[in-house]
Amino acid sequence: MSDSTHPVISSTGLFTPEESITNEELVASFNAFVDKHNAANADAIAAGEMDPLHHSSVEFIEKASGIKARHVMAKQPVLDPDIMAPRWEERGNDELSMMAEIGVKACNQALERAGRDPKDVDAVLCAASNMERPYPAMAVEIQNALGIDGFGFDMNVACSSATFGIQTAADYIRAGNATSVLVVSPEITSGHLNWRDRDSHFIFGDVATAVLVESRDNAPAQHWDILGTKLKTVFSNNIRNNFGFLNRAAPENAGGADKLFVQEGRKVFKEVVPMVAQMIIDEADRLKIDPQSLRRLWLHQANAGMNRLIAQRVLGHEANEDESPTVLDTYGNTSSAGSIIAFHKHSEDLARGDTGLICSFGAGYSAGTVFVRKVA
Repeated sequence: MSDSTHPVISSTGLFTPEESITNEELVASFNAFVDKHNAANADAIAAGEMDPLHHSSVEFIEKASGIKARHVMAKQPVLDPDIMAPRWEERGNDELSMMAEIGVKACNQALERAGRDPKDVDAVLCAASNMERPYPAMAVEIQNALGIDGFGFDMNVACSSATFGIQTAADYIRAGNATSVLVVSPEITSGHLNWRDRDSHFIFGDVATAVLVESRDNAPAQHWDILGTKLKTVFSNNIRNNFGFLNRAAPENAGGADKLFVQEGRKVFKEVVPMVAQMIIDEADRLKIDPQSLRRLWLHQANAGMNRLIAQRVLGHEANEDESPTVLDTYGNTSSAGSIIAFHKHSEDLARGDTGLICSFGAGYSAGTVFVRKVA
């Protein structure tokens, strides 16, 4: 493979919302909602016609997930017991949409870090778990806002969207169809979360990431060789969101809880951990990489327990924070952006020649691996 068709990661970018919700704030809001709900339905609960709702707690959240806080685009309405959902002013068609706005900010940072001008970029892939609208594509809006003369399209593979986007971008490089591609993941996951569900109200946060994938002969001196990528999907209903424009055909069901994020957490844990760990080991073997030699794992930030077990199966021992860094505690689950945040924040200290793994996994089921080696 020549340098002109060898894909690398030139840089990354990150946008973090200013507002953050701590577990203490979240629990206070949720418990206030529970108290109001139970009081309003006291007669039905006493008659056995309705089950009471139960309080959440900081201890429960941290034991279940490892999450301590999460950034959001709209804090006040999320914490309002009468709303408990993000709210913002609808923007006109001539205004930059919210997803595009935060995506552009992440892209600009990635371009600046690589010393790149938007005119150098051939394509924009918007890879995220929930799109603001069906069309025009978010990627095309971001492309237009950046002033890129090329093409763009959206792709959704839930929590694996970013790694699927990286492989797609790398394939464009390998095929000679592009020399520079932005993979941007604006994840406003607060919008698909049921903040009134005790088992999941603490999971998600908002963020945007960008990854600049380029040909090696076009990359800055400091970059990461993409050694290999692998994608996998296995159909499962254990993580699901039924929201969509066809819901309008059945308006009586449009407000149902299954139109937001729902999951069978224990089943997901039991089925995804071995699948992902084996996928990593098999792909490392194909690339002739000893998995136990991996310097760092940048894993999907969904659940601390899942990451701990996957890392242990891959490395052969329980990974420390240096080997498998966590951003879950302060960002929460940011869907496809999680592993990219970990890479963005915890990669510059590695030495030339160090090999690592960016890995995502989530609904679908879907999983993606990107093995990288630091060049300089």
